[in-house]
Amino acid sequence: MKRLLTLLALPVLALGFSSCASQVKAKQSVSYQFRDGQTAKVVNGIAYAPKRAPLAVKKAIAAGNRLQNKPYKWGGGHARHNDSGYDCSGTVSYVLREAGLLKGSMPSSGYYNYGKKGEGDWITVYVRSGHVFMTVAGLRLDTGWGSDRSGPRWHTRTRPGKGHVMRHPAGL
Repeated sequence: MKRLLTLLALPVLALGFSSCASQVKAKQSVSYQFRDGQTAKVVNGIAYAPKRAPLAVKKAIAAGNRLQNKPYKWGGGHARHNDSGYDCSGTVSYVLREAGLLKGSMPSSGYYNYGKKGEGDWITVYVRSGHVFMTVAGLRLDTGWGSDRSGPRWHTRTRPGKGHVMRHPAGL
């Protein structure tokens, strides 16, 4: 009986492995390079969208700006949309909701299946076990990594991206 159960479980395991294998993983660091008219710029912690950016991108940047200086709060942004602090997935959920690209909120693991696979033209979500962050018009919105968990902030410094799965909203 035990052998029969093991044999029956093999196709299920194979399906799980094949779906993970079809994800597009980042192979290099996530770095910001300003390109006039194509990327957002940040001045004194506030991001500015390129003029030609789609409306959803402009809304996403405005949402990210509202989160600046909020503290890191485990579970923040999930039970309450407007919270006193945000964790990584609460930050990404807030921005995507405000841009009209998500209903509700998701834990970081939910982003493995968000939108379309691969890097987006305007918005990319980077997810790995236990963490998610995003880029909007080339600018990274992250709650920090390593010992730096200051909360949602726009970042221009390079961050390791290897091993993260990349997803993006359809059309962006």
